Amino acid sequence: MLPQDQSRRILEQIKAQRPEGFCAKRDNDYLDKRRNCEAILRREFAAKGGVIDIPSPYYMVVEHCPWLQSWYEKPGFVKIPIEEFDLRKVSFTYGDSMPTFGFDDGKEYRKQVYTYEEIMELIDRFGFLQEWNADGAHGPERYIEAHVWTEETIKEYM
Repeated sequence: MLPQDQSRRILEQIKAQRPEGFCAKRDNDYLDKRRNCEAILRREFAAKGGVIDIPSPYYMVVEHCPWLQSWYEKPGFVKIPIEEFDLRKVSFTYGDSMPTFGFDDGKEYRKQVYTYEEIMELIDRFGFLQEWNADGAHGPERYIEAHVWTEETIKEYM
């Protein structure tokens, strides 16, 4: 996790260099909200018995999400099979974690952190968000977010 002042400088650089980009539209409280959200993810995953090796997770997406590509000038992605991860060190939210904890619209998957087994049950019930909400018409959730709480596996792909 970067120190707060360094995080703010980087966000300001992004806003200056690419003002039309998705990330440049974040409000001034974004970094505080992000840190709070991350604390919730950490606490809730630990309460479910999750193993946390690092203070901040690597944020990933389950399956390809074309909408995310619009955030960047030169997008790309890395595909890592789930079997390569120690699943005790990966948590999930059904949707991006920020709206998951920021919206209170009564959807059952709001304000929830899931283990692998739990997210698979949700996928069986509701499907992949990229398939039924690619344009965001049904809410802010457009992909399933994975939080990798270890550098294992990740460092092999860097």
